[in-house]
Amino acid sequence: MENTRKISLTLNFPLTFISLALYTLICTQKQRRTYAHTKPQAKWRIYISSKMKKYKGQLALLTAAIIWGSAFIFQKMGMNHIGPFTFGALRFTLGSLALLPVIWIMKKLNDRKPAEMQKSITPWSDKTLLIGGLFCGIASFVAGSLQQIGIVYTTAGKAGFITSMDIVIVPIFMLLLKQKIAKATWLGIAIAPVGLWLLSITDSFTIAKGDAFVMGCAVAYSFQILLIDHYSERVDVLKLSFIQFFLSGIFSILPAILTEVIDLESIIDCAVPILYVAFFEVSVAFTLQVVGQKYTSAASATIIMSLESVFAALCGTLFLGENMTGREIAGCIIMFAAFIITQLPEMDLKLPHRKREYSNN
Repeated sequence: MENTRKISLTLNFPLTFISLALYTLICTQKQRRTYAHTKPQAKWRIYISSKMKKYKGQLALLTAAIIWGSAFIFQKMGMNHIGPFTFGALRFTLGSLALLPVIWIMKKLNDRKPAEMQKSITPWSDKTLLIGGLFCGIASFVAGSLQQIGIVYTTAGKAGFITSMDIVIVPIFMLLLKQKIAKATWLGIAIAPVGLWLLSITDSFTIAKGDAFVMGCAVAYSFQILLIDHYSERVDVLKLSFIQFFLSGIFSILPAILTEVIDLESIIDCAVPILYVAFFEVSVAFTLQVVGQKYTSAASATIIMSLESVFAALCGTLFLGENMTGREIAGCIIMFAAFIITQLPEMDLKLPHRKREYSNN
C-alpha cells in the first residue's frame, strides 16, 4: 500500500506542472503576425506577445526538467527487471507512438483555422525533417543508452550530476561553432557545477566505470541540444520528436537482442517504470524540450534542463523519504541562483518607446 501511494504521488507530481504548461501553451497560441505598417498599439501587443513566447519556452523546459528528475526513480527500478537496451527500446518506441495522436490532433486544429492563419506543416517526406530526425535520433540513442548503462554501476546522485555537465559542454561546442556567449551565461555556467556537486556528490569524486558511461551521456546530450536548437527552427517540432525517438527505439533493438536476455515476464514486471518513462519522460518531456528550445537560446536551455538533478533530489525527499542535508539544500539554492544569473542576458527590461512610435505616424 505504501509503495502504491509513493508511485501515485510520483505520477501526480509532474502532472500538475504538465497541466500548467499545456494551459500556458494554449493561452499563447493565438499570435498575430507583424506587418510593416503596424499601429503603435499593435506593436505594443506584439512586444508583449514575444515576451510570452520566451516565458512559454522557459516553462516548457522547466516542466521537462521536473519530469526528468522524477524519472530517475523509475529508471533505477527498471534495471531490477530488464537490461538497459531492452528498457531503451521499449521507452523510446512507446514514447514515439504516443506522439502520433498529438500530431493528428494538431493537424486537425490547424486545418480548421482560416487559410491566412494556418501554419505551414512540414510534410513527412521533407528532407530536412528526415535528416534532422536521424541525427537527433542517433544522439538520443547514444545518450539514453549510456545513461541507462551508467545507472547500473553508479549512484543516482552521481548520474544526475555528471549528466548535467552538458551545461559546461554546450557552450564549449558553441564557441567552436563561433557563436557568442554572454558574460552572465558564463558566470551561471561557472556556478552551476558547484551547486550540482554540493547537491549530488557526497563522497570523493572518482571516474569509475558507471561515471565514465554517464560522462559519455552528457557529451551526447550536448550534441542533441545543439541539433534540436538547429532543426526546431526549420521543421515541425512534433514530427521531429516522433522520428527522433522512433529511431532511438529501433537502434536499441539490435544491441538488446545481442547482449541481453529478453523475457516477457520481466517486461510485465517492469510495466510501471517503462510506461512512466515512455509517456512522461520521452513523449511529454522531450517534446517540451523541443518546443521550449524553439523560443530559448541553447545555453540558457541547458541551465534550465540541468535542474533535473535538483528535482531528482526533491523527488527522493518527497516520495522516498530521503532527507536532504544542509549541503544538498545549499546546492539547490546555488543551482537556482545560476538559473537566474544565466537568464539575465535574455531579460530585456527596456519597454518600447511609445512616444517615438506615435511621432513616426
